[in-house]
Amino acid sequence: MDKSRTHVIVVGAGLGGLTAAAALLQRGFRVTVLEQAPVLGEVGAGVQLSANATRVLSLLGVGDAVLESGAQPLRKEIRLWNTGQSWPLFDLGNTSIEKYGHPYVMFHRADLHRALSDCVRRLDPQAIRLDARCERVEADGDRPRVVLANGEEIVGDVIVGADGVHSRVRRLMVGQDSSALSGLHAWRGVIPTEKLPEHLREPLSVNWVGPGRHVIRYPLRRGDLTNFVGIVEGSEWDVESWSCKGSLEDCLADFQGWDEDVQTMIRAIDVHYKWALMVREPIPNWTLGHVTLLGDAAHPTLPFLAQGAAMALEDGYVLARALEKQPGDIPAALAAYQSARLDRTARIVRGSNENAIRFHNPRLADAEGAVAYIEEQWEPTQVHQRYDWLFSYRVDEAPV
Repeated sequence: MDKSRTHVIVVGAGLGGLTAAAALLQRGFRVTVLEQAPVLGEVGAGVQLSANATRVLSLLGVGDAVLESGAQPLRKEIRLWNTGQSWPLFDLGNTSIEKYGHPYVMFHRADLHRALSDCVRRLDPQAIRLDARCERVEADGDRPRVVLANGEEIVGDVIVGADGVHSRVRRLMVGQDSSALSGLHAWRGVIPTEKLPEHLREPLSVNWVGPGRHVIRYPLRRGDLTNFVGIVEGSEWDVESWSCKGSLEDCLADFQGWDEDVQTMIRAIDVHYKWALMVREPIPNWTLGHVTLLGDAAHPTLPFLAQGAAMALEDGYVLARALEKQPGDIPAALAAYQSARLDRTARIVRGSNENAIRFHNPRLADAEGAVAYIEEQWEPTQVHQRYDWLFSYRVDEAPV
C-alpha cells in the first residue's frame, strides 16, 4: 500500500492524537483528525515532560518553539508535609540535557497543545476537523469507519483512538468501559507567581509528601505561573471532570496542619478545581485489525510518575514509525506498535501506583519516622533506578 494513499483517522485532538498526526504527516501519510469540540483548545493546567518526551517535540520540529513557552526548573525536591524539611530528588536544567540529550520542561497544557496543533496545520491545513464527535467505530474488513454523531461516516485505512479515558474507540475492544473510585481526589490551580512570596518563586519542582496526601508545585510559562496540585486519600468524591470547581475552604481543610508554604499557595489560587481520580482495569490488547489506541485510551494511569502526557507523545511517534515500516500490512504494523509499547506503558502504570503508596505512607505521620522513611525511599541509587529508564528512552531508536 502506498503510504501517501493510506488514510489514517485519528479520533481526538489531544496531545497524543496531535503528536501521532504530526509524525504521520511528516512521513507522507494522509491524516484526518476528528475533534468533538467546536473550537480547538485544551483545558487543564500544568504538564511535565521529561527528556524522553521533549525528545519527541524536537523530532517533530517544535522543540524550540515549545521551550519558549515552557519553564525549566533547576531541580526536583521532596519536602516533608508539616515541617517543610527538604531533600534533593534529582537535578534538572542543564543536567537533563547533559545526561539525556533533552531538557525536562513544565508547560501550561494549553501552550503545548497550541504548538502541536500549529505543527499539524502547517503540515496539512485541512487535517483537523472540529465539531466531529465520534459516536462509534465499525471495524469490518480492511476499511474501518468512524460514524459521527450527525450520522456521517468517514472511511479510512487505519483508525487511531486518541480520545482519552472516555474513549469511544476503546469500546470496540472492551465494550462499555467501567471505572471505579480510586479513593483519591485532586485539587488543582494556577497561581500568578508574582502573588507568591519571594522564596516560593524559585524555579523548583517540589513534592510535599505526607500521610494520605501529597502536594506538587512547579513553574509554568517561563516562570510567570505556578502550578499547584494536591492529592487527597480517603475520598468519596466521584466527579471526574477537570472543570468542576471546589472551594478555598474545602481545599484548606484537606491540608490543615501542612507546611505554611502549602497554605500560602492554596490561598493564592483564584479558582480551586477538584476532580476524582478513577481507576480502570488495564487491557492486555488495544489493537484490533486496522484499529488501535494510544495514550489514556489505551493505558490510563494515575498521575504520580509525571508520565501520562509523555506516554501519549511516545505512543504517537512510535505508531507513525511502525506504519512507515510496514505500510503494506496495517494489522502487522499496528501489532508491532502495540508490542513495542505494551511493557513500557504497563511498567509506568505500575510505577505510578507504587508512587501513590510511597507519597502517602503512614510512616510520614511521625517526624522521626518520616525522616528515616524519606531518606530510605529517596536514596540516590533508588531514585536513579526509579527514573533513569524513563528519561533515557529514545522514541526514534526503540525497536519497532
